[in-house]
Order: sequence, then C-alpha cells, then structure tokens
Amino acid sequence: MNPPLTANDTLVLSYLSLRKAVGMIGMALPFVLAIGNLLVSGPGLRGSMSSYYYTAMGDVFVGSLCAIAVFLMSYRGYEHRDDRAGNIACISALGVALFPTTPEVGALPRDQMVGTLHLVFAACFLLTLAYFSLALFRLMAPSPTPEKLQRNKVYTACGYTILACVALCAVVKFLPGNALLLKFSPLFWLEAVAVFAFGVSWLTKGEVILADK
Repeated sequence: MNPPLTANDTLVLSYLSLRKAVGMIGMALPFVLAIGNLLVSGPGLRGSMSSYYYTAMGDVFVGSLCAIAVFLMSYRGYEHRDDRAGNIACISALGVALFPTTPEVGALPRDQMVGTLHLVFAACFLLTLAYFSLALFRLMAPSPTPEKLQRNKVYTACGYTILACVALCAVVKFLPGNALLLKFSPLFWLEAVAVFAFGVSWLTKGEVILADK
C-alpha cells in the first residue's frame, strides 16, 4: 500500500499539473486555430496567429491566452525571479489577448496604435518564455539525475528556438508588402513554432517528457 501524500507531495503534483496544462495549451493552439478556421471558414492560413482574432476562432485565441495567463499568474517557483517572470508573462499574455493585432485590411490610426501595443506584449511574452527555458528551467541540484541533464538539453533547444523565431519575426516585419515570402504566411509559421517550443518546454518541466525514474 502506497504511503499517504504529504502536503509537499500535493504541492509538487499541483505544479506538475500546472506546467502540463500550460504546455498542452501552447502546443495545441496553432493547430486548433488553423484547423478550426479551416473547418468553419474554408482553406487558407491567416498572416499570423494573432490575426485569427478577427475570425471565427477569435474567442478560442483570446480564451487560450487568458487561460495561459491564469496558469502563469498561479505559477510559483523556487525563487522570487520565478514569480516575477510568471507575473510578467501573465501580464504579457493578457496584453496579447486584449490588445488585438492591426487588422490586415481597413486599419484605422487607433488600430495601428493598439496593434503596436499588441506587438510589444507579444515580444515580451515570448522573450519571457525563452527566459523560463534558458535560465529558470535549467537550474539543477548539485547531483542532477541523467533525465534532468536530458531535460536541460530540451529546454536549451526550446529557448533558442523561441529567440530565433522572435528575431525572424522582426525581420519579416521589415519586408515590403509585395514580398513573395509573405504569401506563405511566414509570421504564422514562426509564431506557431515559437509557441510549440514553449509548449514542449513546459511539458518537459511537467515531466511528461523525460521524467525522473
């Protein structure tokens, strides 16, 4: 018969569940937006994940970000910097949800201003997630398990993937409006890869992947 769980055991299980929930939402969101809009509105990718705000999947986009924000607000790590990073990511996720990106057509000056705020919040959100992967998740005890060393490799790959995607998104923003590359929705794919990497990192932290034996 298994011994009863202590308060500390329950807390650990809650944090693992929290990380799993955040990771699953992050990994699923790009697919849910693209496939859901495909089923409802027909074929064709939007220019970015954020532009799904203006489609039938807008509520899903906003709701998913708000759910991630709530989870991040509830997240507590071992140090104060974990808490601060969680709070920054929470506020940034809410900003992305509540300040929509600039419409692809018919944008007014007010829309441009709101869209600029959206970009600032989105960049801050992704950069904070990269900080989680590269700085916080890789912290380890003096005698790490083999699985922990493997997980750190996953965190490193995910963190640098997010940073690379943010940098490439900035490059895409400077492309002329008639650039051939824009026809392939590069922003959507870069954002999708970044969010997917974020999901993988958090699922790994929740020990869905490479759990300690």
